[in-house]
Amino acid sequence: MDEISFKLSTDSIELCRLLKATGLCESGGAAKQVITAGEVCVNGRVEIRKAFQVRSGDRVEYAGAAVLVQ
Repeated sequence: MDEISFKLSTDSIELCRLLKATGLCESGGAAKQVITAGEVCVNGRVEIRKAFQVRSGDRVEYAGAAVLVQ
């Protein structure tokens, strides 16, 4: 599994925006689709809320990649 490190510039970021910002999804619309389809995990749990706030220390997994949020 590929690991990507992502440094926050604020306290949190919406899950769909994180997927787009890291390049795991081409667009915000694509990110919303994979989230609502149950294809994204945050800290080992499936997350289906597009606006879920990802914070420092969280681990997001999608499509064979893991994003470590700092």
